[in-house]
Amino acid sequence: MALLDTIKQIRTLLADLSEDIEKAAHGNKAAAQRVRTGTIKLEKIAKRYRKESIVAEKSGGMKKLAAAKKAAKAKPKAKTKAKAKPKAKPKAKPKAKPKAKPKAKPKAKPKAKPKAKAKKGRR
Repeated sequence: MALLDTIKQIRTLLADLSEDIEKAAHGNKAAAQRVRTGTIKLEKIAKRYRKESIVAEKSGGMKKLAAAKKAAKAKPKAKTKAKAKPKAKPKAKPKAKPKAKPKAKPKAKPKAKPKAKAKKGRR
């Protein structure tokens, strides 16, 4: 099934990208380049997934996909110990908003000084 293959490709690509993103965050230039090229590949695969999922939905392939997932989950797995749930932290009380201060009146503009008249000189 093409849709399942596309989903598998997306998962592997995302796993690879997540590793390279961590490396790039620490300054690895080669990993940063791999992330850039990987995002281009991811874009192409995502477009293909959208097209395939629409076709599968119209043809009833999504029901087959859901049935395949249920069958995979039905397989017996090794029992694992239940993990204790962490205790929920109490929520902090929201702080009260400060009251609005009244607006100050605008200051009066200082009066402009009159310009000095030009003196008439002898000529």
